[in-house]
Amino acid sequence: MTVDLANTPKTSIRPMTEQDIAPVVAIEVEVTAAPWSPKQFQQSLQEHQCWVICGAGTNTNQPIGYMITATVVDQTEILNIAIDPQYQGQRLGSELLSHTLQSLPDSIESVLLEVRVSNFPAIRLYFNYGFIEVGRRRDYYRTEFGREDAILMTLQRTAVDVGDLEN
Repeated sequence: MTVDLANTPKTSIRPMTEQDIAPVVAIEVEVTAAPWSPKQFQQSLQEHQCWVICGAGTNTNQPIGYMITATVVDQTEILNIAIDPQYQGQRLGSELLSHTLQSLPDSIESVLLEVRVSNFPAIRLYFNYGFIEVGRRRDYYRTEFGREDAILMTLQRTAVDVGDLEN
């Protein structure tokens, strides 16, 4: 079932808190065959930048998606991003990605990520934001039927103005 947010309150993006771990894990279990554990999300809260996107129905503080990034010197890596399946297809991933890119310090020169070769909506999203494919990791992800490759992508921030990518 898809929930249409057209007639609901606007979304908001805020830092993830410990109270968000349970709903974030519930989303993670829905969207991936090899979900992160609650402990991995807890560690991420302490070590990385963690965001949630909220806003649906009556509980506008309930996470409906999340993104976790790690920064080392002048690079940021997107470690995990997901939108609750019932809210997918409404540009919430784009909203979350845009917010995260705009929130990065000017010192960040590149953003890295890996994505399943079968995740066409995510690949399209990243290409739309200026990410380019820079390599592959063979048999990186587990699937129900075996393994699949990861596409390695990068965005050179000096080559693009992320403010222009919102629409």
